[in-house]
Amino acid sequence: MHRTVEPLDAAALRAALTGRWAHVDVVERTGSTNADLLAAAADGAPDRSVLVAEHQEAGRGRLTRTWVAPPGTGITVSVLLRPIGVPPARFAWLPLLAGLALLDTIRAVCDVPAGLKWPNDLLLGTGQRKAAGILAEVADAVRPAVVVGIGLNVAAAPPDQPGATSLADEGAVVDRTHVLTTLLGCLAEREAAWREGRGDAEATRLRADYRAGCVTLGSEVKVELPGGAALRGIAEDVDRDGRLLLLDAAGHRRAVAAGDVVHLRPSG
Repeated sequence: MHRTVEPLDAAALRAALTGRWAHVDVVERTGSTNADLLAAAADGAPDRSVLVAEHQEAGRGRLTRTWVAPPGTGITVSVLLRPIGVPPARFAWLPLLAGLALLDTIRAVCDVPAGLKWPNDLLLGTGQRKAAGILAEVADAVRPAVVVGIGLNVAAAPPDQPGATSLADEGAVVDRTHVLTTLLGCLAEREAAWREGRGDAEATRLRADYRAGCVTLGSEVKVELPGGAALRGIAEDVDRDGRLLLLDAAGHRRAVAAGDVVHLRPSG
């Protein structure tokens, strides 16, 4: 049984975020907040629009996975970003940036051990179990825009996510409205700095901060690539484009832009 949590306080959320986001909509339920904002983007929705759902019935994760949580147990939010002035080639950093904002949030609201598994899975506790996922999708090819969706387990992990955890499972008693307000504040701050720096992850310290929070680096990993192939090696670094740099047993280095990481041996 999941722990009972209070409904999100939409008024408090909007009041706390005034000036950082164009507008914040909170709905009781929807199929997918990402799908809704993608449609809104096509209709001209403004930069920094936010959509929050108490219950998402057809949530999507990376690599065509689903992300469906019982009502009231987590946070489901999508944001629409139109980063004018940032070359589209640098948009690949947005999901990593969002992951870093999640990590900032956890460190601000509780003392649960946390880290990131490349590219953007939030891992909690000494067992490093997944508690959140991120999906970024290009929203408008004519006027470049990206929708970033975040799902965070607060009171319980979704039943369709074996091995996942939540903040409550790790002993953190937190208010969802406070967590979401903190998350959107951290995300706004990170994205604004990245945008001001024209998406340069090196100049804005985004890459340095991400590397410091990424528990994948230094680990022996298997990377399952789109299409079914897999690579094994040591995760050495993340490059300026956000790609994972993998050193295989033969001493060859390869930059991986997309894939699902399995940790085979912890770093350190």
